[in-house]
Amino acid sequence: MRIRWGRAPWLVAACGVVLAGCASFDDRASGQTFEPAPDLTAPAAPQPELPELDGNSGGDGTTRPSAPQTSVPPPQGCTDFDKAVIATCLDTVAAVAALPGSDAAPAALAGERKSGRVLQVTGGAAATELIKLSVDASGDGGLTGLALSPSYAEDQLVFAYITTPTDNRVVRFTKGQQAKPILTGIPKGPTDNRGAITAFGNGTLLVATGDAGNPAAAADPNSLAGKVLRIDTAGNAATGNPTAGSRVFASGLHSPGGLCKSADAGRVWVTDEGATADALYRVNAGTSLAAPAWSWPDRPGLAGCADTGESLMIATSVAGNMQQVPITLDGSVGGQPKAMMDGKNGTGYGRYGGMDPVNTQYAVVGTVNKDGGTPVSSDDRVVIIQLQPNSGGGNGKD
Repeated sequence: MRIRWGRAPWLVAACGVVLAGCASFDDRASGQTFEPAPDLTAPAAPQPELPELDGNSGGDGTTRPSAPQTSVPPPQGCTDFDKAVIATCLDTVAAVAALPGSDAAPAALAGERKSGRVLQVTGGAAATELIKLSVDASGDGGLTGLALSPSYAEDQLVFAYITTPTDNRVVRFTKGQQAKPILTGIPKGPTDNRGAITAFGNGTLLVATGDAGNPAAAADPNSLAGKVLRIDTAGNAATGNPTAGSRVFASGLHSPGGLCKSADAGRVWVTDEGATADALYRVNAGTSLAAPAWSWPDRPGLAGCADTGESLMIATSVAGNMQQVPITLDGSVGGQPKAMMDGKNGTGYGRYGGMDPVNTQYAVVGTVNKDGGTPVSSDDRVVIIQLQPNSGGGNGKD
């Protein structure tokens, strides 16, 4: 699919905001009762002009070019001619966070798993390093999760899930300040150190943790491994959790790749790479994640995800496609997932890592082709893709 930009030469699906100033950290707990309904994204800026899609619907429900497709030239070094690409020549973008704003160019934070660098990336501009976190990338660890603060517009805080030589942990930072650990001691093992993080209700965060190679830890209520945790922005157990004083919100994960929620936060999903199958779980407070909403015995490497309201889009880091999963009105999976953006018909960017929705139509996605894939000269990249059902996403010529 070819994305045709409107008045700007860049995809105007998200808008750039520069992390500015030195915000002070607020260590107060939220002190509020858990309610799953509110949408806790950063206060909305004026709606950006969204890109137009130049295509028509094919008989199989996919969107195809309305005329013989003009091929996007292959990348030349770090120059990528695909206008959906907003950053190039990064290293294994396992985590991304879309930035709010109202400028013409889309912007996001991109986290490199192996280096620990967090960069601000903007369409049409060079990436700028915000911070370099000290990480241990062994055992699939490193920097694997990024999320903006629930009150990002006021405090400019960013949260990251990282692996260190001694543990997995959650840290927070803002421009001009050192990273501050807020939750340490999450077990680290030889494998399964991945984690994910997202803002949630009443100023809280959800954190998905791996089992560190010990499946028994996922079932242990006293262990932080293999869990979905719910914490406040100081790292304490959130008020209203299933067990008072405990950070555990749900249990039973192996190697989580992404956390995502519906626009009203009424549905929460987590993707997980299992020992025998990859799985998608619907997360409910106090539950064991034993029965997946859908599973993939071929283990495509489930990573970041986004809930559009009508379907889920799930990135895969091994198969190199997007799995579009239909959702019914009651929020359950409504049918066979469909592989999209898989490199066929000129659509695809190789292996995918982190994903963060801009809105229900668009998301920012990182690629991880330098982590076992076949990178092109401009990899690894940050791309804006379309999330609308029955669409082919960005043009994406590998």
